[in-house]
Amino acid sequence: MTQGGAARRTVLGAAVLAAGGGMTGLSAGPASAARGTQAAAETAYEAEARHGGGYRDLPVPLVIGHRGACGYRPEHTLGSYQLALDLGADVVEQDLVPTKDGHLVCRHENEIGGTTDVADHPEFASRRTTKSIDGVSVTGWFTEDFTLAELKTLRAKERIPAVRQRNTLYDGRWDVPTFEEVLRWADREGKRRGKRVWLHVETKHPTYFRSLGLGLEEPLAKLLRRYGRDGRGAPLFLQSFEPSSIQRLSRLVSAPRVVLLSAAGTRPWDFEQAKDPRTVSDLVKPEGLKWIAGFAQGIGPTMDLILPRDAAGRLGAPTTLVKDAHAQGLVLHPYTARNENTFLPAEYRKGADPNAYGDAFGAFKTYFEQGIDGIFTDNADTGLLAAEAFRPGRGR
Repeated sequence: MTQGGAARRTVLGAAVLAAGGGMTGLSAGPASAARGTQAAAETAYEAEARHGGGYRDLPVPLVIGHRGACGYRPEHTLGSYQLALDLGADVVEQDLVPTKDGHLVCRHENEIGGTTDVADHPEFASRRTTKSIDGVSVTGWFTEDFTLAELKTLRAKERIPAVRQRNTLYDGRWDVPTFEEVLRWADREGKRRGKRVWLHVETKHPTYFRSLGLGLEEPLAKLLRRYGRDGRGAPLFLQSFEPSSIQRLSRLVSAPRVVLLSAAGTRPWDFEQAKDPRTVSDLVKPEGLKWIAGFAQGIGPTMDLILPRDAAGRLGAPTTLVKDAHAQGLVLHPYTARNENTFLPAEYRKGADPNAYGDAFGAFKTYFEQGIDGIFTDNADTGLLAAEAFRPGRGR
């Protein structure tokens, strides 16, 4: 049974209990029945936590809620994570950056001017500055210049309001969550649903933060051990665009690990710093994949490394990356599938409005036909409907 199916059945089960409360009351009463149902869910969760399968037992292709359900809610908020789970995502993603006092918080970037209301706080006006992040000049406000207490005075907002205007309705509804809060949320939801909640956790700019004395891997590993997510069968993937961060994590915990891969000609920032001449083009060759398989269980390539696009934005012939990665025993979790025309391959766009939805199901079908093991998507419900047609027991 897929996690998506479990999520829907949990919701439906709650509705049935509510609708049939009068009849249930003839025996033990609706409150008693609800308590019994929840106790059974918690028992199932505890049993799975002890004996649950590893990542190889997840449905294929699995659906990863990219930054939660950021197609519908401001990214990296508890509201976004909750909706992704409710929509049926098999795994929910978090990106981690540190605060000044060493807490790990969930933001896609350490610059928070675009994802919080920090610009509306006059007390933090002097914190606005320009920094070089992985060789790129960035101006704004940065998490490493705020204590957690200060960061908690801010509220999250939609990152791309011009594209997702409806998401702005939820501006200010949630704060910036710590990763520990997310771990607690995942445990609560797992007990409520009777099934472990899988997470996909990225270390952001790890070399940069280590240079500031704010290494990400050690505090992350400490939290994973505290919440029982450090073993081989842990319901969690660790990911990073810097292979050295994944290597460091491999020495700290045994949870499954994924190396993220950007555009072909780019070089990971830790490679730049170490004067390693290899680029992503080298890492996607058989010898590069063999090297990755020595310390990771998967790769997260941009979809263009599997299905390149031409100058007009149309998909070209697939590469051999899926076959080559599978030959090394690696799973593939490419990124990122979205519903809007502006993000879709040209042949799947509909109409002239770049922010309107195109033929996302057609795009998902093409992606899944390549044999990938999962996909990051901003729209977990769309991804799940598309994925279920490819899962065992379902017709194509």
